[in-house]
Amino acid sequence: MNFTAPAFVLGLPLVVLLHRLLPPRTRWVLLLAASLGFYALGSPKALPLLACITLGTYAAALAIGRCKSRVGRKLWLCCAAILCLGCLGVFKYAGLFGTGPSLLLPAGISFYTFQTLGYVIDVYRGRLAPERHLGYYALFVSFFPQLVAGPIERSTDLLPQLRDPARRTDSGGWLYILRGFCKKLLLADTAAVFIDTVYAAPGTASGPAAILATVLFAGQIYWDFSGYSDIAVGAAALLGVRLSRNFDHPYQAVSLRDFWHRWHISLTRWFTDYLYIPLGGSRCALNTLTVFLLSGLWHGASLHFVVWGGVHGLLLLAEKRIFPTDSQGRAAPARRLLTLAAVCFAWVFFRAASVSDALTLFSRLPCGWDAASVRTAVLALGLQPGAQLALGALCLRLMPEKPLDVPTPRGVLAFCLLTLAVAAAWFAALHAGTANAFIYFQF
Repeated sequence: MNFTAPAFVLGLPLVVLLHRLLPPRTRWVLLLAASLGFYALGSPKALPLLACITLGTYAAALAIGRCKSRVGRKLWLCCAAILCLGCLGVFKYAGLFGTGPSLLLPAGISFYTFQTLGYVIDVYRGRLAPERHLGYYALFVSFFPQLVAGPIERSTDLLPQLRDPARRTDSGGWLYILRGFCKKLLLADTAAVFIDTVYAAPGTASGPAAILATVLFAGQIYWDFSGYSDIAVGAAALLGVRLSRNFDHPYQAVSLRDFWHRWHISLTRWFTDYLYIPLGGSRCALNTLTVFLLSGLWHGASLHFVVWGGVHGLLLLAEKRIFPTDSQGRAAPARRLLTLAAVCFAWVFFRAASVSDALTLFSRLPCGWDAASVRTAVLALGLQPGAQLALGALCLRLMPEKPLDVPTPRGVLAFCLLTLAVAAAWFAALHAGTANAFIYFQF
């Protein structure tokens, strides 16, 4: 379910209203029905797979809880891992080497397979008892705000909230939702037009156009993905559930280490806790490279994603040798700029259609640095898209990131202005049929 689709925009307020009217102990039924309903509207053929993974991991966790022998517990953990990773492998990587059929990627499979596998591992490690109520567990897996693109929630955080009948709804969730729609509609989708044009024909791009498109893509993927996360956090808050933070101003990072503590935080923590530390952590440099290569592969069954992950892994290892600690003093601005340049360099491999296209774009960087080419690149962005980007950025700057106890006049003005701008952009995209799915839906 795309959060910008009319069914979600109109359906969410109805779910929130019914949630408030129902007795607390029966609200899980509504949330489960809404979650499966929203998922079925967007990906009906994937429901059996979601049900299979839900039932399989539910049974494996119960078996681990009952099993007394260590060998038996490991066996059930392996069964759950084979189920989750096997389904992920078949649907996402079957055609990677040209040896399997090309299958339609089920929505959210990369996220809910990791979330369910993390739950079984937590039960195996004794961090929580297995959930015996199938309804609550199914809701944990399919909770609609974060089902398709995260955050990847920990069972120790989300399950207790879903079971708590006394949880309180937070009307401040509407602020998060508005900020999310602003990032998606006013910023990400606006920047996408120019970026797509440049990356579709890397061999004809000028140096200024390539740099502008890459910097804008750094913004686009952040606005798009953090916008989704904001809407997810806001929708969950309206239902009394607190989701984990997935972004923390990543482009203010002073190092790549710092960047990965701020970017896609839930995925970074998943790989750290369930792969990096069990491999031995920082005792071996190969562990860092392995995690980043797998992170790249997680994003897509294509070589350019693996190269993107490998570039980050190698740069991180080099950074650890050159800068053993993060700088927060006078060198911080320079370190931020250097980190941003490294991240943008890697984004080229992520955005390009192939490694060959990425290298072609790099080869065009020295070209077209005369005044006319620079002017052409800037004008190609367009006056209206440029104004829309400026308006969205200004409104986000003026608005508070979190709900305030006492709203300020500036915040109220920005909220009203942003509401009008987002509504206009949503209706315009709906009328033109140009609404774009969130980038991470493809992963």
